[in-house]
Amino acid sequence: MKNFRIAALAALTLLFMSTIPVSAAVPAKISYKVSFPDAQAHYADIEMTVSGLQQPSLEVKMPVWAPGSYLVREFAKNIESLSATANNKAVTATKISKNTWKIATAGIGSVTVKYKVYAFELSVRTSFVDASHAFLSTTGIFLYPKGMINQPSTIKIIPYKDWDKVSTSLEKVGGDAFTLTAPNYDILFDSPIEIGTQDIFGFEVNGVKYDVAMYGGGNYDKARLSADMAKIVEAETGVFGENPNKHYTFIVHNRQRNGGGLEHLSSTVLGASRDQYGSERGYQGFLSLVAHEHFHLWNVKRLRPIALGPFDYDNENYTTNLWIAEGFTAYYQNLMLRHAGIVPEDGFLSAMVGDINTVENTPGTKVQPLAESSFDAWIKGYRPNENSVNTGISYYDKGAVIGMLLDLEIINSSAAKSSLDDVMKYMYNTYYKGKGRGYTDAEFKAGFEKFAGKKLDAFYADYINGLAAIDYNKYLGYAGYKLTDELAGTNEPTLGVNLGKAGSKITVMAVLRDGPAWKDGINVGDEIVAVDGTPVTDQAEIMKNKKIGDKINITVNRDGKAYILPVTLLRNPRQKNKIESLSAPTEKQLAVRKKWLKL
Repeated sequence: MKNFRIAALAALTLLFMSTIPVSAAVPAKISYKVSFPDAQAHYADIEMTVSGLQQPSLEVKMPVWAPGSYLVREFAKNIESLSATANNKAVTATKISKNTWKIATAGIGSVTVKYKVYAFELSVRTSFVDASHAFLSTTGIFLYPKGMINQPSTIKIIPYKDWDKVSTSLEKVGGDAFTLTAPNYDILFDSPIEIGTQDIFGFEVNGVKYDVAMYGGGNYDKARLSADMAKIVEAETGVFGENPNKHYTFIVHNRQRNGGGLEHLSSTVLGASRDQYGSERGYQGFLSLVAHEHFHLWNVKRLRPIALGPFDYDNENYTTNLWIAEGFTAYYQNLMLRHAGIVPEDGFLSAMVGDINTVENTPGTKVQPLAESSFDAWIKGYRPNENSVNTGISYYDKGAVIGMLLDLEIINSSAAKSSLDDVMKYMYNTYYKGKGRGYTDAEFKAGFEKFAGKKLDAFYADYINGLAAIDYNKYLGYAGYKLTDELAGTNEPTLGVNLGKAGSKITVMAVLRDGPAWKDGINVGDEIVAVDGTPVTDQAEIMKNKKIGDKINITVNRDGKAYILPVTLLRNPRQKNKIESLSAPTEKQLAVRKKWLKL
């Protein structure tokens, strides 16, 4: 991390002190050389040297996951040709677990480990190398010596051909952009590196320097982006009262079709479609992503669940609080665009309706509690299948909705004196800055209650740990709004499936819980061939002239065999909500609305 403040360093020291083994006290010196002789074939060559050794063996390890992306990804699978030398002679390096190599170092003061990493996975959380650039997601690139997680290291980058720029939040050594240093591995593993010919521009907010590194081109307007991104930074800094960085880096990968983001301590990686900046919808979508990932520099990277740091890089790190870490960030990404004056009132309300519709139209919201969704992120969230819509709910979407409800509850209960912002700032100051650790579930609940001025036991029982239907109008009513389902009075029939089409083939992609297809045995993967004996080649033909209660025969092709399945159509339970103002909001409701939306 670049120029981290003294107070933050003290907090990090407290965070990691308890996990530093005695062996880490040995003043080892660790350095890396990264080169790309086979960039066109998607390889990075790594040379790691550890000196100052005083032990019979050295174990080197690679993390199995990337913090912020809650899935064991087994990065060691991409390592090949690992070897070790000392004094220009080969020494034994034996793989002893899926991500660990043991090197014989008896009588050896310094050892060099060489290996290649295959990097050809396009995402914000995995490394990618080709002839045009290298993106190093550091958890999947750098081995680290066991027991030395708190040791500093230096990285020397040997660029490929015409690559002339490095974008990262790591410190430069002697002003050399191609020589970097990290004070410990938690910082190194939280600092991705972009190397190539990227377009770099920037801006400054309250003394904090921001770089934006654009790879892949695009129809972006640098001046407009700089101005709007600065507004977002300023609004988000206002929530917490300070920006703990002196330098922050946005790494943006523009491709034909791209998306997603991954937060880091002093940087973030964003995926964008290179032509999306040209439309207002695409441009605001990018700014929403910027707002989300930048908000994380406080929420989760510093104000964090207690399970998320110090990290265990070998195993899953479980928490029930991703609905705060990610869900609240999803709420704030929309709220900050409103508070920054980038989107109008109705634009923000429309974004919140999108989250509400997603929650209410997902059958799994009646099956999986929000806290469980967080805990099971490791086995469900990043591994969706055809039945996920029926068994789970996203802690992003429902977490954003819960953030809205709690914000409105606090504003209303405090007579518009406090908001969720005050909770976030209080928790940041109390736990990250004050105690130098993460928070527990009970501690964050107490933070909500402090500013709401009431116990939230029932709220937690119903909406966090339970499956109660959300009373939207209770909370929206505080601000003089109401939620209306535009489809509430309709009698549209449904088959209860999600369909996909390839050519003339109509295929069932998902079967929705308790719908007609669920009850009557239509399967995912079935090709719908005919309805009541009439061939169909378009989705609209399936429900044409049908009514609720109709009994129809669906002919499907399943594994090369034809089946005729009798199905009884039911009413489509899909919701299409909108938020609208009450006809005569009270003075108190308008005060809540003004506080909430900064009108």
